[in-house]
Amino acid sequence: MIYKIIQREKGPVCYGISRCENPKAVIVFTHGLTADSTMFEKQTEYFKDICDVIVWDVPCHGLSRPYIDFSYRETALALNDIFIAENIEKAVLAGMSMGGYPCQFFRDMFPRKVAGFIGIDTTPVGLKYYSKSDIFWLKQVEWMANCFSAKLLKQSMAASVSATAYSKNKMLEMLDKSDKKEIVKQMGIAYGQFIKENRDIRFDFPMLLLCGEKDSTGKVKHYCKKWAEDTGRPLVFIKGAKHFSNGDNPRQVNSEIENFINELNRI
Repeated sequence: MIYKIIQREKGPVCYGISRCENPKAVIVFTHGLTADSTMFEKQTEYFKDICDVIVWDVPCHGLSRPYIDFSYRETALALNDIFIAENIEKAVLAGMSMGGYPCQFFRDMFPRKVAGFIGIDTTPVGLKYYSKSDIFWLKQVEWMANCFSAKLLKQSMAASVSATAYSKNKMLEMLDKSDKKEIVKQMGIAYGQFIKENRDIRFDFPMLLLCGEKDSTGKVKHYCKKWAEDTGRPLVFIKGAKHFSNGDNPRQVNSEIENFINELNRI
């Protein structure tokens, strides 16, 4: 994996890329809230000899800091800069949790550049999915998180998304790269901007939805079921996994992703 930085007007965008001979596809992995690109280490290792692989730190996360004026439109434009820099015409996008939103906004803005989308414990962009109650509680996340001590906040976040020691330790490792103030800010802007930018988009493209069978983060499982029902796209539950399903059960996640890519190549 070779790491590079693109300097945008609002801040740096760090990404890693690995290329292989005769790739089945280009696959781009986008991490979740308060995490960074290393949350896909089980995927990058598996796919490095199968696909050209890109991981990146979403603005305001990881090495893509400091970054001003976060928005999901900005994340899509930043991702497009990576496509341009690496001469990528089309890719499969895989987004975990919050990482699903930059993918969906990117596809809406640059439809010809997306071969397919894999949602990993994420939720749909779309007005009809979120009730007034949902929106109310999303607005409370920042101040509620601020009530915890830094240590307790990090420990509770890691424990709540993880079913395995690997995922919990990996989440703690990523969280420990930020202080409490930064984590709370990430949570506030990520949820706040989603409420502001959420809109109806068309899901007229190949999709695969993956969700940990033990995912208890918010209403993720509920949203995934509704999303699959509305679009007719497959929803696969990842055995033994919670919200960080690609860390809890990478074998099944990687297999499902590879099968999806194989299906795309047969279309």
